[in-house]
Amino acid sequence: MNATRRAALALPAALLAAPALAQPANARTLRFVPQSDVTVLDPLWSTAFVSRNHAYLVYDTLYGMDAEYRAQPQMAEGHVVEDGGRSWTITLRPNLRFHDGEPVRAADCVGSIRRWGARDAFGQALLAATDELSALDDRRLRFRLKAPFPLLPEALGKPTVTVPFIMPERLARVDAATQVSEMVGSGPFRFVAGERVAGARTVYARNEAYVPREGAPSFTAGGKVAHLDRVEWVVMPDAATAAAALQNGEVDWWEQASTDLLPLLRRNRNVEVTRNDPAGWMGILRFNHLQPPFDNPAIRRAFLGAVNQADHMQAVAGADRAMWNDGVGIFTPGTPLANDEGLSVLTGPRDLAAARRALQEAGYRGERVVMLVATDLPIVRGLSEVGADMMRRLGVNLEVQSLDWGTVLARRVSREPVERGGWSCFYTFTGGLDLASPAGASTLRGNGPNAWIGWPNAPELERLRDAWFAADGLAAQQAIARRIQAQAWQDVPMIPVGQYFLATAHRRNVTGLLSGAPLFWNVRKG
Repeated sequence: MNATRRAALALPAALLAAPALAQPANARTLRFVPQSDVTVLDPLWSTAFVSRNHAYLVYDTLYGMDAEYRAQPQMAEGHVVEDGGRSWTITLRPNLRFHDGEPVRAADCVGSIRRWGARDAFGQALLAATDELSALDDRRLRFRLKAPFPLLPEALGKPTVTVPFIMPERLARVDAATQVSEMVGSGPFRFVAGERVAGARTVYARNEAYVPREGAPSFTAGGKVAHLDRVEWVVMPDAATAAAALQNGEVDWWEQASTDLLPLLRRNRNVEVTRNDPAGWMGILRFNHLQPPFDNPAIRRAFLGAVNQADHMQAVAGADRAMWNDGVGIFTPGTPLANDEGLSVLTGPRDLAAARRALQEAGYRGERVVMLVATDLPIVRGLSEVGADMMRRLGVNLEVQSLDWGTVLARRVSREPVERGGWSCFYTFTGGLDLASPAGASTLRGNGPNAWIGWPNAPELERLRDAWFAADGLAAQQAIARRIQAQAWQDVPMIPVGQYFLATAHRRNVTGLLSGAPLFWNVRKG
């Protein structure tokens, strides 16, 4: 811990508390420190997880995902599948109402799905397979499909960005490229616009009219019972300030506790530290497939024998094995599609001499490699330092460009060669749920110029992705996932470097937390 943090932790709590914390304590008000301010409130306009977390308080979804990664009806009462899988009729639960008092209608769902489908890859696949999406009456909507789409409930219940939240039709008509300015959902909490202070506080109040689904809550599925009257998001960018406020009881829950402060928090008998997401975050090394030397797949493959996932993870999370996993393939460990197909390329003995020979045999001739490194994100910086050392030991002519994260985001969209401001590779993290299936795994796309940053051209990966969408049943999906992973070791759109778990910390009188995301239904404060 540095001197600044030690000094901050010694300060009186009153000096650390934000103005919002000066209010009297209330057993039915929960004060939460989010990972950052929620700068984008429209859940479809941003892929930031903080925007998704905000939206789960305000909105609801037709389907949810349980803790076993199975899609379950949520706002939907159920569905009927006909015509050999080409017709799905979904019926809404009765008595669903938006926060403005208007009933939730099938037309609202149709409009929301269309707006979501304009921005989300899973939604685009679903709408591309749809001949007609219409409201039959106020409680029933129907998909008429060009071909069976067995993953329709999974698409409408996906829990990772971008989530298909349901909003009133009048708001769903807003172009997907434009933010909606009014937060009206039908979820268990209401957004309190009058108490929003950008950069400091966001407030939610219990939706008295919300009708929970029957059954126990399980991740984003099941009964969403709001036990709290208010949830206040209090922004604290400084980790030491957040840690002090939590220990003094001025806040109740800190979403992403800083790794170097975990020992301090664990010594406080009133604080509990846990992993906040069983899927964690997947670290990846991403290549620029358009420019030398990584336009050569043989050169990308040469790195597979050199990457040491344990070294990468220890640079991020230290020696605490509860906070990271190695032996990680293309799909997130612990999710249904995770498999060991060809995994020995990453788990076998690490042989830098052999990898160096493979690099030379692949045709590497000392071309300059530019690695973009975000120095203001410690977990990304840690991965990058390990990767840079590995590349230099392999004989790579490496230039590390140390930048802030915002500059990395701006630079990495360049498709120019390194001589004209381009780049060769960078490290980043993606949500574990994003790599739980091909539907959300943008890092596995191989659709060339339209692919995610790096722009891999991998036709066989694309063909297998299409086959996965058409697969009927988990066994068929798992079989294709094994083929996708085998192909990924050939095309190498990216290299997974481990699974990292963020820690969350809360007061022990806060109970009922659901793993997977900061979800506030079922949470009690006693």
